[in-house]
Amino acid sequence: MTLRLDDETHRRLDRLARATERSRAFVASRALHEYLDMNEWQVGQIRETLEAADRAPASAFVDHGSVSSWLESWGSETEREPPR
Repeated sequence: MTLRLDDETHRRLDRLARATERSRAFVASRALHEYLDMNEWQVGQIRETLEAADRAPASAFVDHGSVSSWLESWGSETEREPPR
């Protein structure tokens, strides 16, 4: 695998590798591992949430207009109760 890094990212990788007394390959590998862990988890959570939303009845949701109106009232003298 080959990675193309912009100059600043390359300098940051070099600095971190020197500071931690690790190779650039090690630092890059760990960074990629952590990135994949985080993003796989996030995508999985989004997928699960969308599947749950697809199973929920329409009454479980509030329409966009009601939420927008409520948010626009925040901080005003006529602040509304949250829509239900």
